[in-house]
Amino acid sequence: MSMRQLFLKHQAQTSDFPLMIEVERAEGVYMYGTEGQRYLDLISGIGVSNVGHRHPKVLSAIHEQLEKYMHLMVYGEFVQAPQAKLAEAICSTLPERLNNVYLLNSGTEAVEGALKLAKRYTGRTELISCRNAYHGSTQGALSVNGSENFKNAYRPLLPDVRHIQYNVLPDLQNITHRTAAVIVETVQGEAGVRISANGYLKKLRHRCTEVGALLILDEIQCGFGRTGTFWAFEQFGIEPDILLCAKGMGGGMPIGAFIAPQEIMAVFKNDPILGHLTTFGGHPVSCAASLATLQTIQEENLLENVAQKAELFKKLLVHPRIKEIRNCGLMMAAEFESFEVLKAVIDRAILNGVLTDWFLFCDNSMRIAPPLTITEKQIREACQVILQSIEEALAMQK
Repeated sequence: MSMRQLFLKHQAQTSDFPLMIEVERAEGVYMYGTEGQRYLDLISGIGVSNVGHRHPKVLSAIHEQLEKYMHLMVYGEFVQAPQAKLAEAICSTLPERLNNVYLLNSGTEAVEGALKLAKRYTGRTELISCRNAYHGSTQGALSVNGSENFKNAYRPLLPDVRHIQYNVLPDLQNITHRTAAVIVETVQGEAGVRISANGYLKKLRHRCTEVGALLILDEIQCGFGRTGTFWAFEQFGIEPDILLCAKGMGGGMPIGAFIAPQEIMAVFKNDPILGHLTTFGGHPVSCAASLATLQTIQEENLLENVAQKAELFKKLLVHPRIKEIRNCGLMMAAEFESFEVLKAVIDRAILNGVLTDWFLFCDNSMRIAPPLTITEKQIREACQVILQSIEEALAMQK
């Protein structure tokens, strides 16, 4: 049987129409198929490969750690240098108050841990999130997702969850002294790159402080340099009580974390002891890869040109069928008139060697989130292919 046949026969599927691209290897901003096809990756594995595929420094760190040890013991019991060094490095990028890191395997695990932490620390039960928010697929994370379409088939979910509208100031009054935490994406991702307006995040921060609710900022997709600052919240003049990261932090390896002040995180130590557990969280190989990723972003000054690269995309992607381009750094959404038009363009672009995507809750907008290492030449190549693909898609629809 071919790999495609094995994939369809034995591997669990999440849709009836997977992309079915068979990748043999990947390097930098490119992926290569088994028959020599080359794809310029404009989505970075959904915001994962911020330093590109198989960055040499990340590979070196992985190989070096493999020579020492892999899994030793459940998280938090042994002193493991990759974990401790990574936690220190992450804290060095943050305000002084955010000084304690709990390492996990993924973004959805970070959400689960943060929700538990907020309820345990505050003694409250109400959780508030935004409509059209995406925070993961496990039961707790799904509960605070903002799309009923994705949730209804799995109810009952967590009780005492309420939703507000992102960027709608009157909704902030729904945050009360009953609220344990508000969880919000600093930049809404699956809603199609929606950015704080009218001082929304500052007013949200003020309201949470006013009623004693914790503010959880989900930077699973927008953190680790994606928006042009190491953390997106740096651009909005606020600080969270709990910060979530994953995706781009691993350089392609699975890892996630939630970060909080030590006095908040300390509630996991007692009543009950071992208040949050993970076997593979903070896996030493993933931690080594993450530390190398963080250092690569800093040492190669990858944040320096994010804004200019985004502006080049916006300058080149001009077409009557592109209604708007929204962005926060290299987290971008190019809006088309409908899903049908966009899907035809995406399909043509893949055939022409450029991989793009749409958003779960904004299916008429094209996702553009390339590795931060993408060059001007590669941006021009990608935009030329997208424009060509628009024309081809329109010609096929006539």
